[in-house]
Amino acid sequence: MRTTKLSNILLLVVIAALFFIPFLGRVHLFDWDEINFAECSREMLKLDDYTRIYVNFKPFWEKPPMFFWMQSVSMKIFGINEFAARLPNAICGIVTLVVLFLCGSKLYDKKFGILWALAFGGSLFPNMYFKSGIIDPWFNLFIFLSLYFFILYHWKRNGLQTEGLPKKPVYYAVWSGVFMGLAILTKGQVALMVFLLVLGSYFVYNKFRIFFGWGHALLFLVVTALVTLSWYGYETAKNGPWFITEFLKYQYRLFTTHDAGQAGFFGYHFIVLLIGCFPASLFAIPAFFKGRYTSKADKDFKIWMLLLFWVVTILFTIVQSRIIHYSSMAWFPITFLAAYSFYKWDRKEMEYKKYVGVLTTVLGGIIALVILAVAVIALNIKQLIPYVHDTFAQANMAADVKWNGWEGIVGILLVVTIVVGLWQLKKQAYLKAATTYFVGTGLVIFLAAAIIVPKVEKYSQAAAIEFFEQRQGEDCYVTTLGYWSYGPFFYTHKEKPENQQSYDEEWLLTGNIDKPVYFVTKVDRVDNYKKYNLLKELYRKNGFVFLKRELLSK
Repeated sequence: MRTTKLSNILLLVVIAALFFIPFLGRVHLFDWDEINFAECSREMLKLDDYTRIYVNFKPFWEKPPMFFWMQSVSMKIFGINEFAARLPNAICGIVTLVVLFLCGSKLYDKKFGILWALAFGGSLFPNMYFKSGIIDPWFNLFIFLSLYFFILYHWKRNGLQTEGLPKKPVYYAVWSGVFMGLAILTKGQVALMVFLLVLGSYFVYNKFRIFFGWGHALLFLVVTALVTLSWYGYETAKNGPWFITEFLKYQYRLFTTHDAGQAGFFGYHFIVLLIGCFPASLFAIPAFFKGRYTSKADKDFKIWMLLLFWVVTILFTIVQSRIIHYSSMAWFPITFLAAYSFYKWDRKEMEYKKYVGVLTTVLGGIIALVILAVAVIALNIKQLIPYVHDTFAQANMAADVKWNGWEGIVGILLVVTIVVGLWQLKKQAYLKAATTYFVGTGLVIFLAAAIIVPKVEKYSQAAAIEFFEQRQGEDCYVTTLGYWSYGPFFYTHKEKPENQQSYDEEWLLTGNIDKPVYFVTKVDRVDNYKKYNLLKELYRKNGFVFLKRELLSK
């Protein structure tokens, strides 16, 4: 039995690695988050300081260090590049699928474990984020594991299920605390907020009956604190409370206000989850309703997942900022519920609803059409320029990008996936349908990352990034005008400034500079800087204008 499970895990690791690792370095990191985080990790290495986070060689208190530790190790091994910045999340993808397989196998059986791993790995955003360089995949995994071990603790303590739980309750409480501590070290105390809100919701559902021991709860908090103090405590003891205080202030502001460009309508996260977690989001719908349960644990775990979904979506609907990955923690319950639907349909313990197939076909068809439209529009993009009234967008569209029409095969593959999957649903071949939908969608994302995304990136930011890369090793200053970017830091391999005046834009434009200065701005903003006579335009490309201020000879 152990040999079989190990072989299943190794096979899953190989398949996940083939899906998540290739093409990680094929496209530049995207502004803002990807480049921002990669730069923090680069500066960790540059400054040889792994206890405090910096960006542009100034303290950056918005995030704790766990993810940057991972990235800096990756960069130490593979160099300062896109592959190294994204590899930690590819590893997270592999680990996540193995974790879900093991959890699903423990909760139900191997079949369910495979379905859950398939649902997570074969849905749009969950798959795509494992190819990114942002923090949330690890953050979400640690929160999920903390909650999962607390559920096991609850089951063992209260006798809800003891089979397969050989350890004492304290064992599961400790591991829950360890993973919560890691989650807080990854992105902050919002992890504990989500966890406690889910526990509070379960407390209400449980008719206000205490389902945990106060001693165990205290132990959980102590273990969580000990893990987090490995950084919070050390940073405070070494440098005083300023950095941690600023970090906590930022976390509070994040929940009470929204940054520019991060506002959105009330139902934002529901739409994001519906589309972004396709196709799992639609297959999860039937599992939201009451069903026939085979055990107390069967019903209870589903309740926990439903509570997790509603806590995450409602909490981040209340939060002022509307950012896609804020609700990404809901991917775990959504993919569980999708796997649950297929599992119950296959066992004839839940009735298949035809509307699920219809909705999946409609939404999948729309997504496929969008992908096909990208290929068609790209082939004719220059003919569309006169109909666009934004100067910067017009210049973006004029980029010299080679499209041959074969890119549409990605959309065609999704159409085939939807058609075959629907036919299998009608034949009541539910496990085959699950494999078709999720593997097919995974292949669509794989091909899109290899074929479409690199070409699309050339329209948006590639010209500026390439200019930054050309400045590597040159003794100069590089900055942007009229817009913000982390590109000038990461892609120039910026050194720590010796002259603090270099942080002052006005000094770079008019002051007594000690090095040549390169400026990057956009075509719709360059007129704002014509009054600076010392600026010389080098060239324009894809909407960006590249300027230089020479060092005056003495």
